[in-house]
Amino acid sequence: MTEATRRKKLIEVSIPLEAINKASAHEKMPGIGPHPRGLHLWWARRPLAACRAVLFAQLVDDPSSWPERFPTEEAQKRERERLHKIIEAMVPWEASTNEHILNNARWEIARSVAWGRGEEPPPRSDPAAVLAYLQEKAPPVYDPFCGGGSIPLEAQRLGLRAYGSDLNPVAVLISKALVEIPPKFAGLPPVNPDRDPHRAWKGAEGLADDVRHYGQWMRDEAEKRIGHLYPKAKLPDGSEATVIAWLWARTVASPDPMAKGAHVPLVSSFMLSTRKGKQAWVEVVRDPAAQDGWRFEVTTGSLSTEEEKTIRLGTKAGKAEAFLCTLTGSPIERAYIQSEGKAGRLGIRLMAIVAEGQRTRIYLSPDDEHQLTASHLNEDETVNEARDSFLNSETPTRAMITGGVCSAYGLSTWGHIFTARQLKALTTFSSLITSVREKVKGDAEACGIEEGAPLSEAGTNSIAYADAIATYLAFAIDRAVDFNSSLVRWNPSNEKVMNTLARQALPMTFDFGEAAILNDVVGGFFPSCDFISKCILKVPAVGFAQIEQIDAPSNSYPIRPALLATDPPYFDNIGYAVLADFFYVWLRKSLREVWPVAFRRTLTPKDEELVATPYRHGGKENAEKFFMDGMSATLTAMHNAADSNSPTTVYYAFKQTEIASEGLTSSGWASFLQAVANAGFVIDGTWPMRTEQSARLIGHGANALASSIVLVCTKRPPTAAVTTRREFIARLKREMPGALQKIKEAGVGPVDMAQSALGPGMGVFTSYSKVLEPDDSEMTVRTAIALINEVREEILGEEDAHYDPATRFCIDWFQAFGMEAGKSGDAIGMANAYNLGLGDLEQAGVFHAKGGVARLLKRSEMRADWRPSTDRHLTHWECTQHLIRLLEDEHGGTEAAAALVAEMSPEDAEAARALAYRLYDICEKKGWAQEAQVYNLLAEEFPHLEQAALHHQAAHAPAQRSLDFGEVRQ
Repeated sequence: MTEATRRKKLIEVSIPLEAINKASAHEKMPGIGPHPRGLHLWWARRPLAACRAVLFAQLVDDPSSWPERFPTEEAQKRERERLHKIIEAMVPWEASTNEHILNNARWEIARSVAWGRGEEPPPRSDPAAVLAYLQEKAPPVYDPFCGGGSIPLEAQRLGLRAYGSDLNPVAVLISKALVEIPPKFAGLPPVNPDRDPHRAWKGAEGLADDVRHYGQWMRDEAEKRIGHLYPKAKLPDGSEATVIAWLWARTVASPDPMAKGAHVPLVSSFMLSTRKGKQAWVEVVRDPAAQDGWRFEVTTGSLSTEEEKTIRLGTKAGKAEAFLCTLTGSPIERAYIQSEGKAGRLGIRLMAIVAEGQRTRIYLSPDDEHQLTASHLNEDETVNEARDSFLNSETPTRAMITGGVCSAYGLSTWGHIFTARQLKALTTFSSLITSVREKVKGDAEACGIEEGAPLSEAGTNSIAYADAIATYLAFAIDRAVDFNSSLVRWNPSNEKVMNTLARQALPMTFDFGEAAILNDVVGGFFPSCDFISKCILKVPAVGFAQIEQIDAPSNSYPIRPALLATDPPYFDNIGYAVLADFFYVWLRKSLREVWPVAFRRTLTPKDEELVATPYRHGGKENAEKFFMDGMSATLTAMHNAADSNSPTTVYYAFKQTEIASEGLTSSGWASFLQAVANAGFVIDGTWPMRTEQSARLIGHGANALASSIVLVCTKRPPTAAVTTRREFIARLKREMPGALQKIKEAGVGPVDMAQSALGPGMGVFTSYSKVLEPDDSEMTVRTAIALINEVREEILGEEDAHYDPATRFCIDWFQAFGMEAGKSGDAIGMANAYNLGLGDLEQAGVFHAKGGVARLLKRSEMRADWRPSTDRHLTHWECTQHLIRLLEDEHGGTEAAAALVAEMSPEDAEAARALAYRLYDICEKKGWAQEAQVYNLLAEEFPHLEQAALHHQAAHAPAQRSLDFGEVRQ
């Protein structure tokens, strides 16, 4: 199919960006409950909302593709708005399990597929038929960097065949657990003997119920073996309470000779609970009878703000000295602690016990019995065997990952970062996987399920089902591992342990929490099983899916042509393979028999990982070459496998520091786009996906770009022409004004306009096989980006001609002076160019000149009772500034601003909106971050203002405007 006949998809024209970004940000907020990502931790996952919307827009035809069905621009606009509403309905997290909303989205995809085949889609009222049609005739979706599985999962949710691959076996297993395993057993009842025989089991409900049941069995079996290692806490009244966690502090021999070699604590904070009026904290008490002459004592009560600040410091010193000796007050330097740690001479001392009370935490001073119960395990045979065998590989160094590393303090192997009791418990649970697998298999056969091939060989019978349950239970162990290491922090604000890999690093933790893994607490094994069981219920469990372990550059794509959507690694981003070993070593111990191919290596593959890591490739230059060669091979393989009827989407994760230091033509961005173009793709869209919890710019600077850019790519025809620099620029000037207007209409704010404008600009550039410079050399992407930005700025300048003369003067003055004062003489000269006097500008309510000094009026100085319907000297500058004034005013807000929009003519309102983009651009170039924020705010709020204005007009009789614009619009 040629470019001329290929039907444009919605994503190539317009998407409801604001709704997508809002849903993506909400999805990342805490407290939304069980989520598919909760099955297993993986890093930098794209929000499901964004993936769902992008895939839908990749497959659904834009109305302009069907002129016989939508013959006018107005008809196409209405249809486009209808499709936008479908996306808006399906992106909220709450909609991800709403079958009515999902069936509507599936039918729209089926309709586009059917129309393209000259067929009619199945009836919307028959969801099963629609799903069957999509499974058979819609293009399969393939993600060659599937990572945590977001894209295949959302492809499956939309009823499409889902394929994915990744080099990392942990990522592969996570994706299999999300999309490949659940459909195999969808609709089947659980096999455990406690199942409800009268219940109808839908989707993955049976699977989830068995994970919970057999997780409870594992927990009970573990208690029989190691329950004595987890004693209850003794309360002051002699009663007992369940332990939530033990809090430990590392110790080091004091370097001060006055301390006589005594070990002293290294504590980052003594605070246990920060609940106002009910604070709890630890104190170090001198006690000659205690070990090393001191002991910990827990105190509860009320603290002043200053007292709490002091206690929060623990035994920390300033930046140069890490800690202070509690016995002598002398500094203990960080280098000394590191050398003692590497020599194996750091100790640990029980600091406090956290027990469960009546809807509260009880904090208790250390107990000798609890200290001895944990410490005697250091000589345990099972513990030492684990440290010497599967946990003997090295933890990351500072060269491997950003952020702190515990290896600098002697925790140089995975075995070192767990306490003896943690190792005893985790290896006990891991060894139970074999037993539970046999138990599930027996129960499944008792239910009439026959034996068959294992899950790793695509089996679906009793052995395969047992393998599936074992896989999810191994994930529960991994979740427990994440909450049960000596790098776990205790959070005094919410009074619970925090996971080890809360960020993409393994920093040293000096005072740490040890969860009571057998109890129903955060970090407990059964709560992990219960949580994973609930997460399983959130996966669609429909259709076909297949995930393989394949290196992306050498991927020959077992299914083709395919709709390609992927989130590749950023060229110098963190190497996840190193961090993934934290989980891999435990998964391999638990599941080596279940997934023999995935766990054939001792550790995850590293050399092939497509990341520019200098330490691995002998320097920065070699590392970047490795990345670009690999990414070029990957993109070429993608181009060869891509469906010609639909665009390919590639998510590109931006780094704010990269943008700030190098601008839009940064080496990573330009090199990546060059690789995309060299692979034979036309880049005709760059949609900014903002996935953080707030899209506002406050506190982030005016040029804080979206966290991801979605590139929309189509195959360049082999007959693509060669052109010259002059023709390229001429075409940019012809096509970009209309494209920029469409981008604004799609809801892209000023902060993301420069990036979004690269889409149509790069679409022009990459549509040619070559763009030749005057010396016949081939133009690079870096040069093309610079030219696209120049043309965009030129277009913005040309738009100034559409504003009234007073506004054009204000723009010129703003560029020169901002909101600061200048000389009246300069103002007179600039005003004369527009046939204006300073009196005209003052009468218009935009300028102030007195005593040889002139300046723009600040928004706070403008008339609070200003109304466009009564202003006989109305300017677009006023329209924009007064709207911002009301949006910023706590007594004004959206409603008052919308009332002003309702009084403006459509032309004036559109001019006010366009001016916000223009002024933002000026601020961004000048580095006026605070002023830029308000113009971005207005531009982003404008669609809401227009909607609210319509309601306002409907509620109020339209005022008759009797205006004389001749004085200012010449």
